[in-house]
Amino acid sequence: MTGQITNSVKLSIVAPCYNEEKCLDTLHARVSAVAQAVAGDDHEIVLINDGSKDATWAALQRLAAADPHVTAINLSRNHGHQLALTAGLDLARGEHILVIDADLQDPPELLPDMLATMTREDADVVYAVRRVRAGESVAKRATAALFYRLLAALTDTSIPLDTGDFRLMTRRALDTFLALPEQARFIRGMVAWIGFRQVPFAYDRDARLAGETNYPFAKMLRLALDAITGFSTAPLRFASHAAVFLTAMSLLLMAYIGFGFLTGRAVQGWTSTMLVVVGLGAVQMFVLGLIGEYLGRLYVEVKRRPLYIVSDVIGGSREGSRLGHRADSAVTPAKAGAAVDSVR
Repeated sequence: MTGQITNSVKLSIVAPCYNEEKCLDTLHARVSAVAQAVAGDDHEIVLINDGSKDATWAALQRLAAADPHVTAINLSRNHGHQLALTAGLDLARGEHILVIDADLQDPPELLPDMLATMTREDADVVYAVRRVRAGESVAKRATAALFYRLLAALTDTSIPLDTGDFRLMTRRALDTFLALPEQARFIRGMVAWIGFRQVPFAYDRDARLAGETNYPFAKMLRLALDAITGFSTAPLRFASHAAVFLTAMSLLLMAYIGFGFLTGRAVQGWTSTMLVVVGLGAVQMFVLGLIGEYLGRLYVEVKRRPLYIVSDVIGGSREGSRLGHRADSAVTPAKAGAAVDSVR
């Protein structure tokens, strides 16, 4: 069921923020300029503080107090990039919605060209495809390329290669996406799954403006597991394939043992025995781990908890969310300005 947007705007630009205080002023200036050029005053900039440990929330309060187009959302804790982005998309009011990272690796100045592509192609989604990944190590580029190709081989959903969350969506595409309530979210895969007409937009990704990446190896691995287990049952089918292979090997081993017994060539030593035991044990533990991943997802899903909890919202509408819980106290930009002044 789609939500009713009673106070819509022409354009929403949504950016999750985690420890991005050094980027926010430049982000706001660049995003505001392009939004004003495209939509005039009929736009909003939705910035989500995902439990940052630095002064990100104070900076967002200051921006919201100074600019009525800014909606600053403060989550109750760190929910992770995908859920923070979900919160921003859930509360966005735009007829067109641009998703962008706060570190400005994805240039907001590409918005007019993306809008032109959307209009020309009559598309609901324009997703940005990375030609160049500036400022990233060879190891990260290699693992990212391997991940996307492995995911394409394992899933039935056609997820574009070399894409992130940088994309432009229509309202109906976003409303359809918001109808998907799962907890472990891989947003670029979910957007691909909803269908409609989706077209690529090639671009060169810039280096991070400031700070350090918020996606170290552990988080990338978690995202990869969410992507694979969320869009493919191939790992579960591995258990069946392994069982067939091991059964065949067991039959061959039994034939070999029987042949040795009949010919008087008894198998000596324990090396082969231990090899078989260790091999079987390793495969069994691997299969149990895969099954555990899927059971863990089921455990999380059946609890039906809100995907995110909002502590405060400054600016924007007071409309409720569909996928999360809003415990905010309707902070106004004026109150936010007073709060920032008191901090100073």
